[in-house]
Amino acid sequence: MAAIQPSAPKAGQKPRARKHTFRLDMTPMVDLAFLLLTFFMLTTTFAKPRVMQLTMPVKDRDNVTEVGRSHAMTILLGQAHKVYYYFGLHAPADPSVPVPTLHTTDFGPHGIRQVLLARGRQQPAPVVLIAAGPRAKYSDMVDILDEMNITDQKKYAIVPLSAADGRLLPASDQP
Repeated sequence: MAAIQPSAPKAGQKPRARKHTFRLDMTPMVDLAFLLLTFFMLTTTFAKPRVMQLTMPVKDRDNVTEVGRSHAMTILLGQAHKVYYYFGLHAPADPSVPVPTLHTTDFGPHGIRQVLLARGRQQPAPVVLIAAGPRAKYSDMVDILDEMNITDQKKYAIVPLSAADGRLLPASDQP
């Protein structure tokens, strides 16, 4: 606690106003600080990690799911957070299938989310194939999976970038 100790005047001097020395004991304040710190540490709930459950199928070479061209939409992730997409499948071995038109967008408010929503209204239950280019960032893959979740896509798959899709990408994104 705080204690005030008076100082005595010397002999033969006029009594002056008393000067008191002041000593503050900080022990109770430190105790209180540690009690409050302990209280808030024990009563606080920590932030729960927010993760998306991703169920991957078992690799089975005998059971391959074919995707119809009219139901497919392919998304290619490029560098600098660019998203390239086209509708249908790219089959360079089949000359009857035209080369798809590659569109460019981003992750902005009028970007890939609006494209996915429009495709969902146009074609019920589309199958979205996602391939990351050689210069795509990991955050782009997380962002596109978030967009799949936000737009409530029922069927989507992460596929490796094929050589034909790699040739569709602009020169800055090609391997």
